[in-house]
Amino acid sequence: MGKRVLTRLGAGMLCLFVSSSTWAIEASIEDLEGEVADNVRNYLQGIEADQYSRSRLESEIQRLAREALRVYGYYEPQVVQDIIGEVTPERVDLVIDPGPRVRIEVLDLRLEGDATEDASFREVIGVFPLAVGDPLVHAPYDSLRGRLANLSLERGYFDWRFTDRRMEVRPYDQSARLYLALDSGPRYRFGEVSLFGSHIDEDRLRNLMTFPPGDPYLAGKLARYNQRLGQTNWFSSVTVRPRLNVAESLVLPEAPSGFWAELELDADFAMTPPAEPRLSQAALEQVSALHRAARTEVPIDVSLTPADRHQFEIGVGFATDVGPRTRFAWKQPWINRQGHGLDNSLYLSGPEQRLTGAYTLPLDNPLRDSYRFQYGFRHRDTDDTQSLEATVEAARRWEFENRWIQSLYLRSTLEDFTQGDESEQVWLLYPGVSWSRTRTRNPTFPTWGDRQRIAFEVSDGLWGSSADFLRLTGDTQWIRMFGDDSRFITRLGLGAIETDDFSKIPPSLRFFTGGDRSIRGYAYESLAPRNTQGELRGGQQLLTASAEFQRRVTGDWWGAAFIDTGDAFDDWGPDALNTGAGLGVRWVSPVGPIRLDIAHPFDDEDNSWRLHFAIGPEF
Repeated sequence: MGKRVLTRLGAGMLCLFVSSSTWAIEASIEDLEGEVADNVRNYLQGIEADQYSRSRLESEIQRLAREALRVYGYYEPQVVQDIIGEVTPERVDLVIDPGPRVRIEVLDLRLEGDATEDASFREVIGVFPLAVGDPLVHAPYDSLRGRLANLSLERGYFDWRFTDRRMEVRPYDQSARLYLALDSGPRYRFGEVSLFGSHIDEDRLRNLMTFPPGDPYLAGKLARYNQRLGQTNWFSSVTVRPRLNVAESLVLPEAPSGFWAELELDADFAMTPPAEPRLSQAALEQVSALHRAARTEVPIDVSLTPADRHQFEIGVGFATDVGPRTRFAWKQPWINRQGHGLDNSLYLSGPEQRLTGAYTLPLDNPLRDSYRFQYGFRHRDTDDTQSLEATVEAARRWEFENRWIQSLYLRSTLEDFTQGDESEQVWLLYPGVSWSRTRTRNPTFPTWGDRQRIAFEVSDGLWGSSADFLRLTGDTQWIRMFGDDSRFITRLGLGAIETDDFSKIPPSLRFFTGGDRSIRGYAYESLAPRNTQGELRGGQQLLTASAEFQRRVTGDWWGAAFIDTGDAFDDWGPDALNTGAGLGVRWVSPVGPIRLDIAHPFDDEDNSWRLHFAIGPEF
């Protein structure tokens, strides 16, 4: 029979599961392209047997099989079926002859209006996958219609319409004629922007605009403006949309009920109510059309709802490095019409307690440029380190188009410390500059992301500091997914201090490593040079590196294998690095990723393994 396909559905071909009343299809199809066979299988597998009588079931199988073939150009198939099972259908054997395939004889795709000069529309038409002589497939034609309609709205052709939209199929001639003509009309431009509900000075919000009035309309720019307004944290809700309903401004208000009955007029001045509306619906539509034809600027309405002025957060956690920990935050995303903000945070754990705050003063572009004034108090008590410090800082912050953030700051620190057998009280005043960038997708459990930071700081007795030093720090971290079930994480960190008197450098600026977030297998900040009594002294240089491979086990559970290495040291280039490796489990919980690792330290004779537990994302 020409093209014949024997499709057996059941044990060999098509099975009807009586217990669940749902068809389950295993198809073996010969002499038919894979996607056509898949389409037949997909159409038939949704049949529920208990919804049909035997005759209705036969009709439904015929209808679905023919429909599945038609969308690939087979309009005259022959479908012969044999339902097995006298009382309850058990399977059906189908013999399908798809018949001749319809081919495209005429393909007429046209653009009219301003879209003829728009490269985006020409590109969509140019990549249409079908040509004259090709077999007919419905999906590309349907997709093209939808893409042209969406593109018209995305690019501001609000008067678009299809002047011709036909698919003429002649099965007897095995031919098809496809017509699609889009009249885009004029392209609209951004008009006046109106802001409603804002508690922030309008000039600051207008400085965030991604388009000047008069530019060609582009929906993506509206979305970007919406996103920028949301990123300020000044608003609980943001809506940015074009005002397209011009007719509303032309509708005359209705007269109040009983207007003519209640109006008292002088008898010599007779007046009667109009018998018909002053503007008929047809006339209104014509006026509206003329108005739109003459007006190609679309106003933009921005509706805003202020965010809560005071926001509070409480967080608790646990890590083997610090034990139980808690954090309380009080945020004020805005405190005046200029959008100034204030954040305060209290952190408590066994070895460390700190109170910090930052006052942000945004400039003309609130997301890109700002001044930040920060303060902090911290107390540390870990093994050989006891420290009490107070810090204030003034910084100027810039964010560039490539998302790098530059910060130029001046920091003052007063620190009273004991490190091993050294005790000092120092006051430092040092400027610094840093560059950083963080990119991530799905911040809770990143499937892709990276973070880089590098900073330079300098202190000198010329301006009253207790110590002279030049300090460099840098780190980078990368997360990449391979497929849906494999995740790779790598880290590299380095640091260096150049100074003539290391004893004057406080613990907050010295280098220590080891623990959950650096070198697993070793205790928290236990790796650093020691004095003659074996007490930690801290290092002048730092080098750490890590590589971790994760594999999904099931659902939100992942397994991990890792290796960490590094050390803090005094001389350029360590003689040896401390290395740890191990296995771990990751659970992406509703409160964030939970990590449990068992690590073996290769350079610690006193401990053969160490357990590490932490809650929170890598970034």
